[in-house]
Amino acid sequence: MTASRPLVLHPDRLLPAEPAVRSLARELYHSVAALPIISPHGHTDPSWFAGNDPFGDAAELLLAPDHYLFRMLYSQGVRLEQVGIYPPGYQGPQVEPREAWRVLAANFHLFRGTPSRMWLDWVFAEVFGLTELLSAETSDLYFDSITSALQQDAYRPRSLFERFNIEVIATTEAPTDDLRHHAAIRASGWQGRVLTAYRPDPVVDPEFEGFRDNLSRLSELTGEDCFGYRGYLAAHRNRRAFFAAHGATSTDHGHPTAATANL
Repeated sequence: MTASRPLVLHPDRLLPAEPAVRSLARELYHSVAALPIISPHGHTDPSWFAGNDPFGDAAELLLAPDHYLFRMLYSQGVRLEQVGIYPPGYQGPQVEPREAWRVLAANFHLFRGTPSRMWLDWVFAEVFGLTELLSAETSDLYFDSITSALQQDAYRPRSLFERFNIEVIATTEAPTDDLRHHAAIRASGWQGRVLTAYRPDPVVDPEFEGFRDNLSRLSELTGEDCFGYRGYLAAHRNRRAFFAAHGATSTDHGHPTAATANL
């Protein structure tokens, strides 16, 4: 068995190499390091903060939702089913979370020099207190340590929100979302600020899965004919007003251009 290697985070690992510039960068960093986090695009699920239930296991939290991880693995010949990512209508056997995690661990060397690696190493060391690098040899240690920690109250979503000194975080919801989780957060009395952002991709990008069904649903919600241009624009105005009334302060677009045409 190969000996495990220590997980070491150099304090200047993200700063420039040139000494004078690094010194200035370090000074600038330390001037803001303790400030609250304002995250306009947080990649979090509002249901986490609404229910405040414990997260599941290491693979469910850190692997399955992260397309940067499983896309890299797929590009190197790992089938998505091996890491618990299944296509619509999949009827085959499902992998156990521990086995999916082992696939990530055995291929973690692929992420050297990537933002994903820098981020995960920080999470492993600073959030979960792990001291050895993730590898095939340490896979089960990681899985058990992280999964066990996630059952503690200190690792529930709201506790982590407060631990990381987050002032506000924005999630993204489709125009057809009823925003019930955001309503539940407000009704709970918890003081954490979790805002929604209007993400229109499901009804703007014709290549989005279920695009026509999404337009039909938008028509039902707004009483507008979304298959006609005037009704389509009116429906967007309607839903943007709905989002604004529920605390939204921004929109978040994944489509490559803002150009539209009345066809």
